Amino acid sequence: MNKNNLNILFILDKRRTNKKGLTPLRCRITYLGKRKVISTGIFINHQNWDSKLQKAKPKNEENTSINNKISLIKNKINQAFLFLQIQENSISIEDIYFQYIGKPSKKNIGIISHYSNFLDKYRSLIDVEIKQTTWNKFNYIFSDLKDFILWKYKQSDLQLKDVDMEFIQEFEYYLKIIKLQKQITINKALQRLKKVVKTAVESKIIDSFPFSEHKPKAVKNQITFLSVDELSKLENFVFKQKRLHDVAQMFIFCCYTGLAYNEMATLQEKHIVKGFDGNYWVKMIREKTQKEISIPLLPKCIKVIEKYKQELNGETLLPIISNQKFNSYLKEIADIIGIEKNLTHHVARKTFASTILLYNDIPMEIVSELLGHSKITITQEYYGKVVQEKVSQHFQFLKDKLDNK
Repeated sequence: MNKNNLNILFILDKRRTNKKGLTPLRCRITYLGKRKVISTGIFINHQNWDSKLQKAKPKNEENTSINNKISLIKNKINQAFLFLQIQENSISIEDIYFQYIGKPSKKNIGIISHYSNFLDKYRSLIDVEIKQTTWNKFNYIFSDLKDFILWKYKQSDLQLKDVDMEFIQEFEYYLKIIKLQKQITINKALQRLKKVVKTAVESKIIDSFPFSEHKPKAVKNQITFLSVDELSKLENFVFKQKRLHDVAQMFIFCCYTGLAYNEMATLQEKHIVKGFDGNYWVKMIREKTQKEISIPLLPKCIKVIEKYKQELNGETLLPIISNQKFNSYLKEIADIIGIEKNLTHHVARKTFASTILLYNDIPMEIVSELLGHSKITITQEYYGKVVQEKVSQHFQFLKDKLDNK
């Protein structure tokens, strides 16, 4: 038998013989070396089945009806196969089956439909393997993707097999020109879409991976952090409004600990432990990477904790404020004290890595550990330039010293 040909064989499933002595007749389809057994709905006395002739006998009204049904099933399968040969470049045994039962082939599934199924399955992993925020990020891309397909193709979905390099490039253009997103945001969006499309390849819905030759566009990492003078200016300024004073204190606290907003907002007494060295440390699991972080507390940080511990007497050690308000108040603070930088909570984390650690000659490996990065390459990618500036300063000092000899 040529495995490239479609082979249809009717076989008895004697294991399923019922109380009346009737045995179900199954249909086995074989194509490209793959088999699929399907139900026919036909029951027959096994003594009346001729497997060589593939028909029921002897000739009577009941067996004639069975043979007619067999002929109809065989014709319907052949028609499904013929239709797919005209429509598709490649056909699988599953494609033939889906066409036979009147359901769309896997290869006719749209990117929106597949993405929606992905989100449904991914949702079940929340608090098991992923966080709600991770799922939300994939959902944001899903929304942009639906808008793009409607904008570009004037339809609600597009078949996965039509997702190619041109589609990716057009989507990237859309995010940049229509959605006005920055390249770093676009790269993240394409990275998540890539993951979703890869599951379609793994499920054999599509044969080729359209992202195989796609390379994200380079992004210049512009790190914003406070200099020593700017940080000192912030620490010594006296704010009259309590809301600004509290935000400034929490921002300073994060400049000396590198805590992200969620870590700062959920900091509790249980996270402050006495270390092997007799000093107090922050020990907690970083939400983004699920990696444990251990950060020694400097005297300035302990002072902030003690201050709010007396004031709040609550579950969290620091005042509760939304990230949006926090960043809004930081902009007020920057205007008041004359810092001409776009202050956000994340600037505190960058300040910790740059001004507090790297500019004080703390090795990159320790910086990576304190920041809770999953890989040191992430730290190197973001802070390599800071290290180069520090090296340049040292060499300038060495140059001046040698020139004066």
